[in-house]
Amino acid sequence: MKALLVFTLIHSACIQPLRAFHDEFPPESTFDQILLELESEITEIRISYQQEYRTLGLAIEEVRQNMLMAQTTADLVRLIYRKDHLLELLDITKQTEYADISKVRYLKGLQLIRLLFEKMLSLDHHFEAVTTFSEMSAMANPNSFEAFNEVKGILQQQQKKSNFDLPDLLGENIYTSVVHSMVSLFNSGQSRKEKEAAIKDIECILDFSLNMHQDLNTIYFETAFLKSSSDDLLDGLEELFRAYTLPIGYQNSLEKCRAMDDWDALKEALNQYLNKMQSAILDPSKSDQAFKLQVNLEFSIDRLLQFIAQYNNFIDQGAKFYQKFAIMLSSYENEALCRGQIPGEFEVLRQKITNSIDKFNNAYKPAEINGSKLKEVLYGINEFD
Repeated sequence: MKALLVFTLIHSACIQPLRAFHDEFPPESTFDQILLELESEITEIRISYQQEYRTLGLAIEEVRQNMLMAQTTADLVRLIYRKDHLLELLDITKQTEYADISKVRYLKGLQLIRLLFEKMLSLDHHFEAVTTFSEMSAMANPNSFEAFNEVKGILQQQQKKSNFDLPDLLGENIYTSVVHSMVSLFNSGQSRKEKEAAIKDIECILDFSLNMHQDLNTIYFETAFLKSSSDDLLDGLEELFRAYTLPIGYQNSLEKCRAMDDWDALKEALNQYLNKMQSAILDPSKSDQAFKLQVNLEFSIDRLLQFIAQYNNFIDQGAKFYQKFAIMLSSYENEALCRGQIPGEFEVLRQKITNSIDKFNNAYKPAEINGSKLKEVLYGINEFD
């Protein structure tokens, strides 16, 4: 009778709905906070089931001892029946614990996706704020400087007298414009002193343009490449969200979910899914369905881990690109000599690059989400076991 009473109490406890957890989606959460909460809640779940396992274990052991001392066949059959029920209940308890942990993992996975999305939107804004191609080109094009255009204006007057003028297309090209202007200057009728004065006025402009034009173009095009890669990654995150929420029947895109602040509806879809899974767990005839429902959640988490690896690789790549940009912008040897004539936008760009390096190394990079720790809290796998 004691074993039967234990069985009844345990069975009554196990058919309760899945435990409630901290399933909010605070946007201000960090990766560290999410992982700490995940680890804490999983530990809390496992501790909460320890008493149930101990009670079941004692009940099963008591039944086995009684089976050894059974005096009649009827008593033995009754004990075997009771032991089978206790073993079935133990299996249900294990599956329920697994389902509780799966819920926490899934919810924390959603928080990670939401946080990644916010970071990706910040990255998109970051690339949009980078100097445009026209601004970058103008920075190292002597035709953008008043002093150079004044010299060109004087030379153009002389070119008209000789019936020779450089076509507009070539006139805007920095290399043909510089070569043509220098040749025209040396062949002009100006005195040596006037020529030297003209050269003095534009020497820093020409030096900066010829030294930095290619580097600035490289920075622009490689930044454009990073922007394109960022767009692809953002599309990949949307696809991940669709795959992640498909099993629970949620239909909206990540962007729409964020815009509508639809996280409560998403959580309700998850609760319905988990209720369905719990019903399948409690019904022995639906064990295959329960297993499939659990696998669907775990597969979604695996997809998230794959995306996090892609995101981290992109952030590492971006940081290296900007470090290279910083070296390129610091390579102009005559900066101190020509500081008064170098465009102010050059220093602004350099500061943007410095800030970008800091963002890629800190604000954008979820360093704490890498490694064995994440696998341990998500899958319960410790590679040192």
